[in-house]
Amino acid sequence: MPRIVGNVHAMGLGGFVAQPVEIQANIGQGLPGFLVTGSIDASLREAKERVRAAITNSGFKFPELKVTAALAPAELRKEGSGFDLGIALAILIASAELDLDLSKLSGTVFLGELGLDGRVRSVRGVLPLLLAARSAGFCRAVVPVANLQEASLVDDLDISGAQSLAQVVHWMLGAEELSGLVGEDVPPPLAAPDMADVVGQAEARHALEVAAAGGHHVLMTGSPGIGKTMLAARVPGILPPLEPAEALEVTAIHSVAGTLPAHHPLITVPPFIAPHHSVTMTALLGGGTGMARPGAVSRAHRGVLFLDECAEAGAKVLDGLRQPLEEGRVRLSRRDGDAVYPSRFMLLLAANPCPCAPVHDVDCVCTSVARRRYLGKLSGPLMDRIDIRVQMDPPGTTMLMTTVGESSAAIAERVAAARERARMRWRPRGWLTNSEVPGSALRRDFPLSPEALAPIEQCLRDGRITARGADRALRLSWTICDLRSGAQPEPDDVAQALMYRDREWR
Repeated sequence: MPRIVGNVHAMGLGGFVAQPVEIQANIGQGLPGFLVTGSIDASLREAKERVRAAITNSGFKFPELKVTAALAPAELRKEGSGFDLGIALAILIASAELDLDLSKLSGTVFLGELGLDGRVRSVRGVLPLLLAARSAGFCRAVVPVANLQEASLVDDLDISGAQSLAQVVHWMLGAEELSGLVGEDVPPPLAAPDMADVVGQAEARHALEVAAAGGHHVLMTGSPGIGKTMLAARVPGILPPLEPAEALEVTAIHSVAGTLPAHHPLITVPPFIAPHHSVTMTALLGGGTGMARPGAVSRAHRGVLFLDECAEAGAKVLDGLRQPLEEGRVRLSRRDGDAVYPSRFMLLLAANPCPCAPVHDVDCVCTSVARRRYLGKLSGPLMDRIDIRVQMDPPGTTMLMTTVGESSAAIAERVAAARERARMRWRPRGWLTNSEVPGSALRRDFPLSPEALAPIEQCLRDGRITARGADRALRLSWTICDLRSGAQPEPDDVAQALMYRDREWR
């Protein structure tokens, strides 16, 4: 009679959602062979050779019969090599040649890729997999030693690290203990460059301070070498550290993307993602074959996405930002299903005013048509979602040689204080920054005085802003108010918010 042994569990990841996968092995009569079933991808089809070699090279006998490994539920698309360890254990249990302690399988998930020599290699997505395992009721997890630090971020789960298949088998025989997390001195994350390095550009510096305080989007235009990139690179230094829940979410995204730093398993500082201006739609938003992976917009979640020389990027690529900017998440449809990734980031755009981009604008040789066409890639709907537009001018020679700018630490204190005021105001409603608040909630529950609303009403009548622009001006005015520790935006705050939006940018 064929013998079916189940209850070896792993976790399957589909986009940003994980769910348990039960691995069953059947060893029956018939021509010798090895079949893996259950809606598997190419890397899992190759698992047959990895598992067979790993079992043999670990000193165990691979059954010379018909071996079938089934991954259930069958309708769930399974991808990646993280099922190798579970498949190997299921086969060894089904062979009944070893007196394994099957009680250790209860409530345990096994994750890991197997090398041909039996080593357990690291896999991506361990953090979201274990968070889902904890929610599903599992109490123990066996993961690759290389993923121990990342796995240890999940509370209320007994985490053990495995170096090899043989070590896991000996643990189930009661002859050996698995590895635990050993305390290591984790180096601190690299500090962001200091704003004190930037000379002059008072308007741009203040605009970025306002943007950081409220999570608003910024467009900086100016001649080459004026300091646009230098300013953008220093924005992470004025942002507050991530809250614990935010840090876990950001870390989970980078774990799925395979970009989690080895020595920093928990990302506590806002990420700074700066793709090249030749970036494709797939690289920016996410994608790939099978199930879509996170793109730059998701890896920048709760941080900064900087597009330098944005006017050189493709118009369709830039317009692809509209939905993530509006909703704070990106939905991707691929062959194996839909994936939804969070993507609430602060967008920084930098562009030259024209193709020739001289140091002084009076030296420009471009026609008016060429200048408009150059920035025309930034469509109206995209620009309507940009809260702050800054035109930067070269600093004077005297200022360049003598002025020392304000440090990032001083600016960060004001930004943190403004964010805390916004957080306390919006916390009952689940919002973290002013940029996340729907305009309807602002108008209905936090109405401004008629005097403060007068400039916005005038701009609407003149057709200088859209209804969306009016809502964004309201959010921006609340941020300006928070920076000065005000109770409610006043007419000057609203006027300043409109000034940042209603300026000539083409």
